[in-house]
Amino acid sequence: MTTQTGHTEAIAASRVIGTSVYNTEGTHIGDIEDVMLDKLSNGIMFAVIGFGGFLGIGEKYHAIPWASLDYDEDKGGYVVPFTKEQLKAAPAYSINELTGADGEGARDASYSYYKVEPYWH
Repeated sequence: MTTQTGHTEAIAASRVIGTSVYNTEGTHIGDIEDVMLDKLSNGIMFAVIGFGGFLGIGEKYHAIPWASLDYDEDKGGYVVPFTKEQLKAAPAYSINELTGADGEGARDASYSYYKVEPYWH
């Protein structure tokens, strides 16, 4: 089965990790570093987007609600409907903070900040 944009509903995580992410202005903002899974609901909690660092130093990670990412074949990456300013002001974490408290803190802050309807409700 395909989505409204013609994409398949299923994709291997290995194909997603490392994919570029762009903002609404078309600027490359980072890459998908990981995907956090909610084992209890079988949902995807969020994509972990890394940007702002150099060779892993000083890099911050952002939890972006999975439903906010839209794959753009022309760009060969995902586009998020957020401006550079929104992304700069968004909650940022270390990789360890993303998984603390089972990831729920980062998940809840992310969905609230980006005003995305929580999948778990």
